Amino acid sequence: QTDKQEMIFWEDRCIGCALCSINCPSGAISMKDGKPVTNRNECIMCGKCSRICPARAREIMGSKVSADDVIKEIEKDLIFYEESGGGATFSGGEPLSQSEFLGALLDGCKEKKIHTAVDTSGYIPWKILERLNSKIDLFLYDLKIMDDKRHKKYTGVSNKLILENLKKLSLVHHNIFIRFPIIPGINDDDQNIREMGEFLSSLKIAQINLLPYHFMGIDKYKRLERIYKLADIHSLSKEKLSDISTILRNFNLKVKLGG
Repeated sequence: QTDKQEMIFWEDRCIGCALCSINCPSGAISMKDGKPVTNRNECIMCGKCSRICPARAREIMGSKVSADDVIKEIEKDLIFYEESGGGATFSGGEPLSQSEFLGALLDGCKEKKIHTAVDTSGYIPWKILERLNSKIDLFLYDLKIMDDKRHKKYTGVSNKLILENLKKLSLVHHNIFIRFPIIPGINDDDQNIREMGEFLSSLKIAQINLLPYHFMGIDKYKRLERIYKLADIHSLSKEKLSDISTILRNFNLKVKLGG
């Protein structure tokens, strides 16, 4: 995920006319086996290929908006929030990586008395969490792997900042939902679950949401012409999910499936 615009390619729509390749000003698009292939490093995101494509197989995703623009969109659903008790959830990517923009959105929601939730990886400077903490009604805090070496292997970064931020946050904010995406063969082992349960039981956490691994991202990767490295992961069995729930509940934690 990125905060920049990206070009997506709908392969099933492509008619192989090669107009995108012929007209690309940076030479980023070549034809292979009758289909266009994009060198993302060469693409300048001019959008010419998407405008010229007769089959509408290419589309630029993402647009720049102001905080006021977003608030106006949120306001359109005010009647539903009032009826359901819902509100606005800011996710990403990492919404806290654009902390000034997020702060303006949170202020706008507070003025309209709209409940706010922020989905975060926790991998951001503490000073940002500290500054925005009082503006956020609910934190959805992602937690994946407790062992630092394994965390680095699968995510590319250490989990030390993530865990330390969660400790600090739990002292000043008492509506934190842990989101635990369970990936078979990577973080569903008993040791990881027990270490997570032990760690979370020492904090003030409202609940843990178990998120079984799904395959919804595969098509998105395909449209971005990227390799999906976890395509061979199998689905989580109901028995395994039940075992994980039991281990965590044994630490006196509130556990919920999904969310």
